[in-house]
Amino acid sequence: MTKDRSHCCTQSRAGRTPASVGDAQRAIVPSSEAIARRWSSLIGGTFLMGSTDKRFVEDGEGPVRPVTLSPFAIACYTVSNVQFGDFVRATGYTTEAERYGWSFVFDGLLPEETRMTYASRVREVPWWVPVPHAYWAQPEGPSSSILDRLDHPAVHISWNDAQAYCKWSGTRLPTEAEWEMAARGGLDQATFPWGGELQPGGEHRCNIWQGSFPDRNTMDDGYFGTAPVHAFGPNGFGLHNVAGNVWEWCEDYFSPSYHRLTTSRDPLNREPAPNRSMRGGSFLCHESYCNRYRVAARSSNTPDSASSNIGFRVVRAEPVRDAA
Repeated sequence: MTKDRSHCCTQSRAGRTPASVGDAQRAIVPSSEAIARRWSSLIGGTFLMGSTDKRFVEDGEGPVRPVTLSPFAIACYTVSNVQFGDFVRATGYTTEAERYGWSFVFDGLLPEETRMTYASRVREVPWWVPVPHAYWAQPEGPSSSILDRLDHPAVHISWNDAQAYCKWSGTRLPTEAEWEMAARGGLDQATFPWGGELQPGGEHRCNIWQGSFPDRNTMDDGYFGTAPVHAFGPNGFGLHNVAGNVWEWCEDYFSPSYHRLTTSRDPLNREPAPNRSMRGGSFLCHESYCNRYRVAARSSNTPDSASSNIGFRVVRAEPVRDAA
């Protein structure tokens, strides 16, 4: 069994207290206009969910089982900085990273001149740095900006933040089953959204760590941190970046026994647990550490946690036509 390396993926706020509590959820008024985004409308049906991969047995990727879903529509892209900015301007919402006063940033993303000023590190995984005033609009702290990353995924987004956005936009988070069906793109039990090989014909299909983690990233796929939400080619259902780039929150409570606890028809784990599920991996995933950019791979975090590699995409229950 592979040693658990989940903390290389994301870091948790578990046991920490916000600097100021305030209103955890402001009164969000749903938007009267749908946000323009591209959708993939899926007719539902039955697919084989899970995998027999034994690298992270504790994650509960299996057993493989047939799962049947009702029709739904899923966004082809993760929510971008532009879209999240629209939400914040319309509602005045304050993210949990802002209310805590800090968020976790990957060490390699920090400017060289300021990197060593952050003495506080997570001891077991020193590449995670709790940076004061890091949040979605300044992802590496006060000296950073998203102005050159408007089409990149919004990050430092907690599960609770994503829920507030969904309430405003008339959407919801995908269930794990919906996410996996959509990520598979119609391929039966393929390892990745495009097939069985990570780099078919030598072509990079996703934004993950290249080189030796965490010391050297060769950027062979073209990116060090996040990539634009539309980067790389889509899968068979038109979805981009369901492998790598940023972790994506799902609706379910996380359980290693997910496949044994939930039904085979529209499964959703409602059994309360400390963590919520995440899917897809991130730009920090590497085969030697967090090899969780496979479509069946699972991870989780506490619903108030945020970091520089956590975002989300949304779904709607009914088919949706692309905005003009």
